[in-house]
Amino acid sequence: MENFQSEIIPESGESVQQGSHWLRNILDIVETLVIALVLFAGINAISARIRVDGHSMEPTLHTGEFVIVYKLAYRFGSAKIGDVIVFHPPNNPTEEFIKRVIGLPGDHVVIKDEKVMVNGLVLEEQYIKAAPGYDVDVIVDENGLFVLGDNRNNSSDSHAWGAVPLENVIGKAVVIYWPPENWGLINHNEAVVAASQN
Repeated sequence: MENFQSEIIPESGESVQQGSHWLRNILDIVETLVIALVLFAGINAISARIRVDGHSMEPTLHTGEFVIVYKLAYRFGSAKIGDVIVFHPPNNPTEEFIKRVIGLPGDHVVIKDEKVMVNGLVLEEQYIKAAPGYDVDVIVDENGLFVLGDNRNNSSDSHAWGAVPLENVIGKAVVIYWPPENWGLINHNEAVVAASQN
């Protein structure tokens, strides 16, 4: 008795359909990658993420926290006193620092007797760790911002190396997003209140 083995030969239409199925999968993967790259580029164009390194912004920000920075903040508006910004310091442009804006272009900043005065007004600074133990008397460059760390006596900032050129500003720090228990908006508006000097 002879044994016969049958072989199933796929129809040519089924082979074409299988090939187009693979091509569709590849196109879907490529499309997904392109969309992901466009989204990534778009997000990076308007925001940055930085890690706080050091104690210069305590008690507002702590080392190890991650912050989202809005890079377009000053394309549509100007910095204000109290804004927490990220920038490249003029003495080390490869670094990224985070500090608080104290003086705007042309402002007269005086730090004396543990008080900070801008244009003759004393800043009531509820957010600082301790009053500054140094003296400064400076007119801020027309193209610069005078910035200080909230931990005034443990901060490399404008009192040591001068104003930050506006072109060095990366953006405005807006949200602490890590660790989760510290999540929240960074308060800028209530940070600095000016009172008249007696």
